[in-house]
Amino acid sequence: MTKQTSKKLMRIPSKGKVAGVCAGLAEFTGIETWLIRVIWFSGIIFSGGFFIVAYIAAWFILDKDGSVSRREGGFQAESAPWAKFENEIDKAVHVKRNVYQSGEPPVQAFRDIKRQFDGIEQRIRGIETYVTSNEFTLKREINKL
Repeated sequence: MTKQTSKKLMRIPSKGKVAGVCAGLAEFTGIETWLIRVIWFSGIIFSGGFFIVAYIAAWFILDKDGSVSRREGGFQAESAPWAKFENEIDKAVHVKRNVYQSGEPPVQAFRDIKRQFDGIEQRIRGIETYVTSNEFTLKREINKL
C-alpha cells in the first residue's frame, strides 16, 4: 500500500523572499520556486496590479508552514560523533526530471544520498563503540541487580 499524503497550500517564510507565498505555491504545485517568481512578477507587470493584491491577500490568508525538524526517540547525546548527521538522515531527496520541476539534479541528489549514508554509517559506528565499551557493560550489570 502506498501512503497518501494530502498537500496543503501554505506559505513558507523560511524559503521565501518577502512572505513565502511563492515558495509555498511552488512546493504545492511541484514547480521550481524561481519559475513561480518569474510568472508572478510577469503577472504584476502585465495585470495592472491584480497580482499585487492577490499576493498581499495570500500573505494574510495562507497559514505559515509549521514543520519543525524534531528528533524522536533513541539515544541522543549532543557530544556523540553522529549527532551532526542526525538532521541529514531524515531529509528526503527529490530528483527532478524536467527543468521546471522542483527537486535536485541527479548529481546533487547522488551526493546528498551518499552524505546521508555516510551519516548513518557514522551513527552506527558510534552506537557500536558505545555497546562494546566497558561503560555499557557496567550499566548493564547494574541494571541486572
